[in-house]
Amino acid sequence: MMWEKELNAALEAGLKAKEKIMEIYQKGFDVEIKEDNSPVTIADKSADAIIREVLHKHFPSHAFLTEESEDDLSRLDNDYVWIVDPVDGTKDFVARDGGFTTNIALAYKHELVVGVVVVPVTGEIYYAMKGVGSFYRNPDGKEEIIHVNDKVDNLTCLRSVFHFNENEAKLIEKHKDKITKVEKFGSSLKPCRIAHGKAEITYRLSAGTKEWDTAACQIIVEEAGGLFIEPDGNRITYNRKDVYNRKGYIVVNRKENILL
Repeated sequence: MMWEKELNAALEAGLKAKEKIMEIYQKGFDVEIKEDNSPVTIADKSADAIIREVLHKHFPSHAFLTEESEDDLSRLDNDYVWIVDPVDGTKDFVARDGGFTTNIALAYKHELVVGVVVVPVTGEIYYAMKGVGSFYRNPDGKEEIIHVNDKVDNLTCLRSVFHFNENEAKLIEKHKDKITKVEKFGSSLKPCRIAHGKAEITYRLSAGTKEWDTAACQIIVEEAGGLFIEPDGNRITYNRKDVYNRKGYIVVNRKENILL
């Protein structure tokens, strides 16, 4: 398979980062506030260093775009860019609610080709390869192919724990004839659950996320048969000069459920 070596390297990096993240999670940590008013801990920084080290060892010519490293834009001249969020959902990490993930994706010529999402607290892993499909590995190591479900009514909408806004609340209320259940999940868990067939829709109608928040889970959703798009219907591409997802996004299991 074309991207198998890259996928295996991302899995290796994610699992090594998980060990360090859980070590810090269990023994305690200090919280810093970054310039954009978001929290960061030693877990973010340590995991970032581990992931970069593992991936650079396997692919020394590849570039990086990660939340915890300076972006000098040299990546724009590279066809291969690893897009990494070592701890996606730092607020969940700080709150100790378990709802955080480690996200690792590879973009080739602006298109996602590999995505890995590790759930450190549970040991679950979601991953995907372009053209191959999406997979789920449970804490015991058992793997299965996953796919979105085909529901078009009695929908479950997943909302953020910390970033839910008024526009999203209004849309859920507007479509309450179809959206009959709302559940809270952190970070990339929302798209991954949709890919796994456990929910049907999630909204992020704000400009706050960046490429590293969405890259890994986007390919997992798409390879599972779902849609991960901007509200205007455009797909999100990667390794852009402006890393913000300024239009927000909507994730659905089927196009019939793009409820705006």
